Amino acid sequence: MDKTLTDKELKALVSLLEDEDFEVIKHVEDRIKSIGNDVIPFLEKEWESSFNPVVQRKIEELIHLLQFDHLKLRLRTWAEDGGQDLLEGAWIVATYQYPDLELGFLRKEIEQLYYEVWLDFKQGLHPYDQIKVVNNALFEKLRFKANTKNFHSPGNSMINVVLETKRGNPISLCILYILIAQKLELPIYGVNLPNLFICTYKTKSQQFYINAFNNGLIFSRPDIENYVQQLHLNQMDLFFEPCTNADIIKRILRNLIISFEKLGDHQKSDEVKQLLKSIDQDYDPGNRI
Repeated sequence: MDKTLTDKELKALVSLLEDEDFEVIKHVEDRIKSIGNDVIPFLEKEWESSFNPVVQRKIEELIHLLQFDHLKLRLRTWAEDGGQDLLEGAWIVATYQYPDLELGFLRKEIEQLYYEVWLDFKQGLHPYDQIKVVNNALFEKLRFKANTKNFHSPGNSMINVVLETKRGNPISLCILYILIAQKLELPIYGVNLPNLFICTYKTKSQQFYINAFNNGLIFSRPDIENYVQQLHLNQMDLFFEPCTNADIIKRILRNLIISFEKLGDHQKSDEVKQLLKSIDQDYDPGNRI
């Protein structure tokens, strides 16, 4: 915490949040925000000890703003550093709704899933058969499924919720699939297909596709060509080739924007748009593939 302010001085600042002068409140909020995330524990204690609902609401708003600014910074830093760790990217997004979520907890959860799949896995199998083993472990033994009843729920885009409920949307199930498959040293990547995020198994000599939203259904390039044709779209390389981890996180954010809009929560949809803009300067609100 900023050593130039004592707890007594911070208390005095917080007490000014009930002032009726807008300029005073604005100055107080800016001063508190300038301290950064280190002030959050202090604000939480002040919220608990306050009996003024106006002050409590303003403290809640300040905490959210501080956490949101920190989230934008973490996300931008992750992307600028190359977005190498897909789980970290998914974790950062999830902290929008669950700020206390720890990356270490998610790593342990993924490690346990990997172990459960690894018990059934054999390296010497044909790639199709390897995928069938992964499919059986994930979708039969571990019972992960498509969340078709609440497809647009924001929780479908939160990795911790998907791990807890074992229900997800196409991209969140693909993320789990990719994380586990790559720990098994399988060349599995994400593919930005319109309206349906999928996985691809790709080596120099072989490529096929996997629909994690349909229990790991295996299909071919002609199947995608037919699908794209039915959507009356032009064939594009990005519909067939692996995308980056940053592309995956951007798509999660686009899904979240739609989810919050469908719920009528325009404040959250606008905030997620800010998150997306922080890592995609070319973001177009009308592009939702």
